[in-house]
Amino acid sequence: MRTIADLKIGEYAQVADLTDEKLESKLLEMGCVPGCKIKMSCKAPFNGPLCICVCGYNLSLRKEEAASITVN
Repeated sequence: MRTIADLKIGEYAQVADLTDEKLESKLLEMGCVPGCKIKMSCKAPFNGPLCICVCGYNLSLRKEEAASITVN
């Protein structure tokens, strides 16, 4: 399965599932709901945070958080 962390800059995907139960409610509140379309906006160097466009706004995620969101 691919995750948000695997996406390239400019690539679109659709959220499939959230795999981390501890982060699930936080990610749902931020708009990362299954079925939502996202776009990888940018990646910070040296394994820094990722920026995705979700629900019309930019959301910054740690790489570990992004790796817990599977995409289609």
